[in-house]
Amino acid sequence: MSQVILVNEQDEPVGFMDKMEAHEKGLLHRAFSVFIFNKNGEMLLQQRAIDKYHSGGLWTNACCSHPSPNEGSEAAAQRRLKEEMGFNTPIQKIFVFAYKTDFDNGLTEHEVDHVFIGNYDGVINPDPAEVKSCAYLAMDIIRESIDKEPHLYTSWFKIAFPKLETYLAAAEI
Repeated sequence: MSQVILVNEQDEPVGFMDKMEAHEKGLLHRAFSVFIFNKNGEMLLQQRAIDKYHSGGLWTNACCSHPSPNEGSEAAAQRRLKEEMGFNTPIQKIFVFAYKTDFDNGLTEHEVDHVFIGNYDGVINPDPAEVKSCAYLAMDIIRESIDKEPHLYTSWFKIAFPKLETYLAAAEI
């Protein structure tokens, strides 16, 4: 079983726990999200595989997961990007946020999420056990879709997306 890094509100490690147990108990742990853009400024979205332990079939950012004990967030993000989407590309951390979401299946995501961005225009070879589908879409199309059909997206994506919009708007100044 994979373990997650339990953290306090300052994102300081306080221990390790089995991933499912942490989600069952709703304990705060470290996570990461990767957002990938192509040369046209479109964001890569993935539709999670239907049989994922939560949020199956929902659309979200290119990759997200948890670093393993004694693994840095950026190294974990690079590892999972290759495992889930089948490619490597340079990424950089842009912000961190915390959130808590309860799911219908009794699990709770309570995470300090390290957000990374990168650019990629090559071949995507997603792992079908992780990803049902993927597509590049313009930011305004994504925003409109989230506003009209929020049930199609993961909870963390709906929280992170406006934070990303704010970051990108400030970066263009």
